[in-house]
Amino acid sequence: MGVVGFLAAVEFTSGIIQGYYTPMLTDIARHLGVNDADVNWIEGGQLMLSALVVPAFTKLGDMVGHKRMLLISTAITAAASLALPFIDSFAVFLIAWALQGVYVVWLPLEVALIWIRARRIAERGGVRPAAVTAQAAGLLVAALEFGAIGGALIGGALIDALPLRAVLLIPAAAVVACFFAILFGVEESPNPVGGRLDTVGLALVSLALIAFTGGLSLLRVGGPDSAAAWAVTALGIALLVPFVLWERRHPDPLIDVRMFRSPALWPIFLTAGLFGVSVLGAQAPLSTFARTDPDVYGYGLGTTGFATSLIIGLYLVAMIVGALAFPRVARATTPRVSLILASLLVGLGYLLFLPFHDEYAQTITNMMLAGLGSGALVAALPAAAAAAAPPAQTGVATGLTNSVKTVGGAVASCVFGIALLNGVAAAGPESTAGSLSGYVTVWLVCGITALVAATALLLVPKEAFTDAPAEAGPERTPA
Repeated sequence: MGVVGFLAAVEFTSGIIQGYYTPMLTDIARHLGVNDADVNWIEGGQLMLSALVVPAFTKLGDMVGHKRMLLISTAITAAASLALPFIDSFAVFLIAWALQGVYVVWLPLEVALIWIRARRIAERGGVRPAAVTAQAAGLLVAALEFGAIGGALIGGALIDALPLRAVLLIPAAAVVACFFAILFGVEESPNPVGGRLDTVGLALVSLALIAFTGGLSLLRVGGPDSAAAWAVTALGIALLVPFVLWERRHPDPLIDVRMFRSPALWPIFLTAGLFGVSVLGAQAPLSTFARTDPDVYGYGLGTTGFATSLIIGLYLVAMIVGALAFPRVARATTPRVSLILASLLVGLGYLLFLPFHDEYAQTITNMMLAGLGSGALVAALPAAAAAAAPPAQTGVATGLTNSVKTVGGAVASCVFGIALLNGVAAAGPESTAGSLSGYVTVWLVCGITALVAATALLLVPKEAFTDAPAEAGPERTPA
């Protein structure tokens, strides 16, 4: 389908946004008159808003059309991106930066749109929707990672040559171009289901996510002894109870919670959450480990900024290879087997750090193995969710893989932050490096969670997410 090319351009822009700003975060902090530690608030605000908007936008995509919600989300992202270069207030910058994070809904909406169009074409004969969606998802993720690599390289080069305001206008222009690519190049998904948005359900899940992620942020600041942090985190979990009760009674729920009982879907959601631990929670610790001087601390690689960027770049290249290889492996085996293999690769990559972490080449090897599995999972999870979801919940199901991945990353970020602080005091008051035991905890948790995901995927019905005739049967309907 020609629409995939336009959507790949959108994901390339998403990658640019994700990679472009990283080399200039210190410059942004200085421009706004804050210290480097305050950059965490910038990232945290965007992460929190992204967790809130995905359920609403994906549900609205099912209701009023996925292209329409793509356009709305792109317009919000473009407006926020255009505002960033002209903001001098840290508080206002936080708001605009958070609003820019609405781009996280692009991939789930795109996969849902492709799945619905492919299924409609399949009714007339000619395509296999699950296979088409898997291949398209791989291409979209590859475009995203290419954009992330290009964005980081371009951003790093421009920040040394141009004023910050001019540099910040570049991604804004790319997002504006994206809007017109969607407007003129993408057709609306046929026959949106209509209905009214479940605003009570949206309010309940939003409050739960705000409390939960806010509590985790307080834990990172106050440590595991903070009673207030634990209370706020527990409140977030407790608020899920009235949300589930409300959704079960609602005739058109924001999220059909029965999907979490589907034999094909619950392992996908669990895998997405466990995958978020490594893909979102482990990248910063790996970067700081590489920069740690072994002559001073007895561990680390002591790499320069460029050498560290090379590790990250090769990891992203491996993700591209994994995303493109996923549909081929799925055709040769089954989508279920390809998901299991991808999870095993992630687990192997991180567990290899336990014996092999002293050499630069060892780190690159471990990260590329993890990257191959990670790229496949980024592409495979929303495609699998779309194939197994009820027709009226396609966008919601793909969006849930993103939401639970974000929650998994938030939990991991909190746990890893506390683990890395453990033992630092023993190194002396001037020490700024994380503890070796903390890094071992990061590698161990990432490896084990990936193996748990692979085990859960063994419980998925063998022909799930395929174009087999059985797919249209009870397996596609939540139990």
